[in-house]
Amino acid sequence: MTRRQLTDEQWEFIEPYLPIGEYGPYPERLREQFEGVIWRFRSSAQWREMPSEFGPWATVYGRFRVWRDAGVFS
Repeated sequence: MTRRQLTDEQWEFIEPYLPIGEYGPYPERLREQFEGVIWRFRSSAQWREMPSEFGPWATVYGRFRVWRDAGVFS
């Protein structure tokens, strides 16, 4: 397992700013998915090369698109 990308304090600060969508249950692996986005941009790798510990790459990419469209990274 890769070490955490964020400290617990950083995650507590960031989490309220992440929209999760209007429908469905609260994602259980939200932190891992966000850290997958961080991993992707730090490594400059393709989405499909993402380690499985962050979840399926397509799910992480889908979350990234929602967050990007919501202006989270602005």
